[in-house]
Amino acid sequence: MNLKQIEYALAVVDTGSFTRAAERCHVVQSALSHQIARLEETLGVSLFERSSRRVRLTAAGEAFVQSARPALEATRRIAEDVAAACGEVRGQLSIGEITSLTELDLVDLLAGFHRRYPHVDIRWLMAKSELLIADVLERRLDVGFIGVWPGGRPEGVECRLLAEEELVAVLPLGHPLVAVEELSLAHLENQPLVDFPAGTGARRQTDEAFAAAGLRHRVQFEVTNIRLVEKFVQRELAVGLVPARIACGFTEVAVVAVRDAPRRHLYAIWSKNPTPAARAFVQMIEHNLDARAAD
Repeated sequence: MNLKQIEYALAVVDTGSFTRAAERCHVVQSALSHQIARLEETLGVSLFERSSRRVRLTAAGEAFVQSARPALEATRRIAEDVAAACGEVRGQLSIGEITSLTELDLVDLLAGFHRRYPHVDIRWLMAKSELLIADVLERRLDVGFIGVWPGGRPEGVECRLLAEEELVAVLPLGHPLVAVEELSLAHLENQPLVDFPAGTGARRQTDEAFAAAGLRHRVQFEVTNIRLVEKFVQRELAVGLVPARIACGFTEVAVVAVRDAPRRHLYAIWSKNPTPAARAFVQMIEHNLDARAAD
């Protein structure tokens, strides 16, 4: 067994495909498959159930992942930790954020981080809060920026509260409720709403607010990107509830305060045992937030 074989097997786990794993590892699929077959031969078990449609872990494969992921990470970190002890931060920094992050300009932060730590390879993606939390817990991401309902403080990770935001209603310009100075959720109970998919953290913010008020939450359009809320409202198909800062960036819609509006908490989350690059990035975030608070 060698580290390359472990890396290849974990790439299959993460991508769900031998083809995509080979692309991620920059090798031909036959070479990757051969190395995984040798790994299975060494272990005396099959790690994957293969079919024409999907690849799934066997029970032995599940056990392998539990030990292999931290072992591979620890090996990769040896050089990074040694370099950090000598004053040089390098390695990889993987960042994930929700599409509706408002508190920080991550592109500006990453640009400043890159200037200061040019030897760190930065990777960035956008996803739902639930996926970002899972990826940080599983060490696939170093730092995540998420939004959760007020009672949903993330568990199993380090975190810092970035902001608490109140949602506002966004309505078509000609909607009768635009004339109401301050809405309540009761005004919206029978309105067609555009929101995030059921079960997501973003949706739970509104689901729980309507439930607490004893109201029906009538969602007719489910979207995965906050900018689609704007489009549905502009086309007079629905009413939306979005953070006030995001609503300020919308055009051709009316923005109205909601007295009993849902709220959300924005967090930065990271592993309890961060890499040197992740630790340096978190320190930059905290310095940025502290400087803003002092202004």
